[in-house]
Amino acid sequence: MDILAIFGDLSFAIVLIVLVLAFLASAIKVLREYERAVVFTLGRFSGIKGPGLILVIPVIQQVVRVDLRVRVLDVPSQDVISQDNVSVRVNAVIYFRVVDPEKATIQVENFMQATSELSQTTLRSVLGKHDLDDMLAEREKLNNDIQEILDSQTDVWGIKVANVEIKHVDINESMIRAIARQAEAERERRAKVINAEGEQQAANKLLEAAQILSADPGAMQLRYLATLTTIGSEKNSTIVFPFPTELSSILNTLQKDR
Repeated sequence: MDILAIFGDLSFAIVLIVLVLAFLASAIKVLREYERAVVFTLGRFSGIKGPGLILVIPVIQQVVRVDLRVRVLDVPSQDVISQDNVSVRVNAVIYFRVVDPEKATIQVENFMQATSELSQTTLRSVLGKHDLDDMLAEREKLNNDIQEILDSQTDVWGIKVANVEIKHVDINESMIRAIARQAEAERERRAKVINAEGEQQAANKLLEAAQILSADPGAMQLRYLATLTTIGSEKNSTIVFPFPTELSSILNTLQKDR
């Protein structure tokens, strides 16, 4: 009987130790530096704990772990019709993090899915208000607009959208050829404008030179002699007969007298 009593007491002690260890295992939680525990007591929110070692009452308290690190969300390609009626496919990437674990757990069922769906609709809505040229040339502005809208709408979920980047704007082959033709026409237009501006500047300089030379007959004579020197220095078969400038002025005077 004594042996049975001893074994009975030993079994009871082992069971008690196992129950205590199981209780401690379920009561002790260790949270990493980037984790927080949203604690519910009898189904009601009772606080946020962590990081480090925390104690919870089994059965009475439940814990939901929330990761506070920055998350990267790849937005699937979206079909967008721009304001100038061009069909494009656009995809983007969003960087966000949880700043309020309580709201991220209580206010929304699945903040990852909710943020993903909201980002897709926002991407289509914002890009649909801009022309194709804006999508290609003002991508930084569009990124900021999308980021501000997402950040304001996810604030009630305890989410902070840090950055939005549009990765690709895909257009069909016919539109690519049209854009290439437009760019070529734009380059030709600029070349013609630059050529016309050069002709205008040259004409203005020639007019100024003519006015300066006509003010003094000696200047015209010097220019005439300089031209003869230039022609004579070249190896060519051109024959030049000098014509006195005074004779030209005399002929002009006689023609006026008639």
